[in-house]
Amino acid sequence: MNSKPLDSIALTLVIIGAINWGLIGFFQFDLVSTLFGDMSVLSRIVYGLVGIAGLYCISLFGRYETK
Repeated sequence: MNSKPLDSIALTLVIIGAINWGLIGFFQFDLVSTLFGDMSVLSRIVYGLVGIAGLYCISLFGRYETK
C-alpha cells in the first residue's frame, strides 16, 4: 500500500495545528475558532482531524530512517 498521500495529508494537518497553537501561544488568537466558530461542529471536526493526524505522524518515526 502506498501511504505517501496519507502521509502528506497528515503532515499538512499537523502543520496547520502547529501554526494554530503558535498563534494561540504568541497572540492569543485561535484561527480555527475564528474561521469555523467557537467549538462549532466544524471546528471540532478540524481539531479532531488534527489530533488524529498527529497520532498518525507518530508512525513516521518508525518508517523513515535518517542517513
